[in-house]
Amino acid sequence: MCLNPIPLTSSLLFDMSNTMSKFLVVVTIENKPYINDPEGETISRDLITKGGYSNIESVRTAKTLKVIVIEKSEKEAEKVVRKLCEELRIYNPVVSNCSVTSVGELARQSKYKRI
Repeated sequence: MCLNPIPLTSSLLFDMSNTMSKFLVVVTIENKPYINDPEGETISRDLITKGGYSNIESVRTAKTLKVIVIEKSEKEAEKVVRKLCEELRIYNPVVSNCSVTSVGELARQSKYKRI
């Protein structure tokens, strides 16, 4: 039985700087402008009548999805989510608009991974 730990040398480290990264991609689904938004209208009315925010002209509500994607680049991550939205039809294109925006790369915990 060997109790001596193996010394950590550079040959036992794998540089992850040229591999995949995690990206945060935000999907926003909202009703098209000509579709009624009762929730937004209620919020708007309450802001004006109860809150005293008479400078608010209108409020529209939307659904937001935050998707973490592991991909080679930010552009590729956004492309994957856009394709996912279209193929899985997570929104109804007749009544809703869908926008996909990459927020950027998430921080890495370490540049090196033990192998």
